[in-house]
Amino acid sequence: MKILVTGGTGYIGSHTVVELQQKGYEVVVVDNLSNSYESVVDNIEKITGIRPGFEMMDLRDGKATLNFLKGHSDLSGIIHFAALKAVGESVEKPLDYYQNNILSLINILSGMKESSISNFVFSSSCTVYGQPDTLPVTEQAPIKKAWSPYGHTKQISEEIIENVCKSIPIQSILLRYFNPIGAHDSALIGELPIGVPNNLVPFLTQTAIGKREYLNIYGKDYDTPDGTAIRDYIHVVDLARAHVVSIDRLINKKNKRNPEIFNLGTGKGYSVLEIISSFERTTGIKLSYKFTDKRSGDIEKVWADTSFANAELGWKAEKSLDEMILSAWNWEKALEDIRNK
Repeated sequence: MKILVTGGTGYIGSHTVVELQQKGYEVVVVDNLSNSYESVVDNIEKITGIRPGFEMMDLRDGKATLNFLKGHSDLSGIIHFAALKAVGESVEKPLDYYQNNILSLINILSGMKESSISNFVFSSSCTVYGQPDTLPVTEQAPIKKAWSPYGHTKQISEEIIENVCKSIPIQSILLRYFNPIGAHDSALIGELPIGVPNNLVPFLTQTAIGKREYLNIYGKDYDTPDGTAIRDYIHVVDLARAHVVSIDRLINKKNKRNPEIFNLGTGKGYSVLEIISSFERTTGIKLSYKFTDKRSGDIEKVWADTSFANAELGWKAEKSLDEMILSAWNWEKALEDIRNK
């Protein structure tokens, strides 16, 4: 069976390609390389011994997307990651986020309709919940006003998919991620943002390796035990495994609703200072950091109730926080070795 992974050279996409290949799927990757590198395909091949198909393409191009999908009408399903994904950047560049994230989704769904491709797993986000009234947050929590254009694009995308599933024969699963961190045990793939990282952990590891002078902590007076923001951090490989389970579920027609929605997290919340403490404990390295103003669009605290995904998908996050942090550090050190060659 063949699966298309859009954004497959990106962070979560590349780890999902590995997991799919190791489960026996043939994988084709589409990516415009706006925030990733084609060399990731080489490293996927080093891990699995199998080179995924790769097509450099911008999914905002409707004609190119349609032609590509018509040429791959034998696809068993699509896992759609391709999107801009930084909360803070989306506040600064909202039009970029609406154009990229919404238009690419519409083009994919239109191509699926024309090519009779029926199974679709969508990369959504816990940002659709805004700041929940109750924690941990379940899939039944109300969808509140988004705190950022990024979160709004995910809300709109979910609504589009729900409407499309009522009108054409597409079966879908929407996966609402919490905060993926870490890297593959091989240290051959991991989070590799182009430019200055928007996410905490790559900024932290780049600071520790000496690439950044210090880590910025955005806000110290949140209503949390230590004043810093709390998130539910999940290892990227645990997250990738959930995508394989989801596409299996659709292909084997085991989904019970259309679309189905699942939270993907660990069910535990950690503050920024707890992340720093884990890093210093597991690596023995003292981190340089300073507090600065809160970022527009950032919520105060959120973590998942994962009981539905655990029971229905038979999936559960397995990696501990220290394991997640250590894998991210090993990845950063591997990158430094490459830089120094």
